[in-house]
Amino acid sequence: MIRKRHLRPEEEALWQEVARRTVPISPRRQAMPLAAKAAPQEDSAPPHPVEPFHIGQKARSGPRDYGVLPGVLSGSAEKIAAAPVAMDRKAFERLKRGKLVPEARIDLHGMTLDQARAALAEFILRTQGQGKRLVLVVTGKGKDRDDGGPIPVRRGVLRHNVPLWLRMPPLAPLVIEVVEAHHRHGGGGACYVYLRRQR
Repeated sequence: MIRKRHLRPEEEALWQEVARRTVPISPRRQAMPLAAKAAPQEDSAPPHPVEPFHIGQKARSGPRDYGVLPGVLSGSAEKIAAAPVAMDRKAFERLKRGKLVPEARIDLHGMTLDQARAALAEFILRTQGQGKRLVLVVTGKGKDRDDGGPIPVRRGVLRHNVPLWLRMPPLAPLVIEVVEAHHRHGGGGACYVYLRRQR
């Protein structure tokens, strides 16, 4: 049996304030007061108008910033490009110019996120176990799929998720460097993965 819970005075006051500020959808349907005894106070301050909220814009007034939070939509490719170089600088420059040839490649086109993550893990574990050092992961640049809904959708979910997966266990200990591929190997739709030597 469910016991009815009575509202505390502050909850009842809050409900009354919400009911007082609410505008009925239809003039025929009026909101019923929660309790007749709790009438709005005469000396209460008028409500502050609420400004419209748009994703990516900052609030015009007030101490809080309601813009996009850092890291929520920032690109993983940009973060990786800004990370310090972990491999030999000379080899890194040759890699960026497309002078090093990948020893193996995997194409994740057309896979779901779950399929791609499993295939990537298997590929990296296998190639690192075979002693390969440089592999190419093709993700594609992705299609514009943002339908303007309330939750933004990045273009190219694989392109942005693959570098993150390579920096997380179980793959992170096997990976030294992740670099966007040279245009001859796919450019922004692929990345080089430089692997650690097998011990």
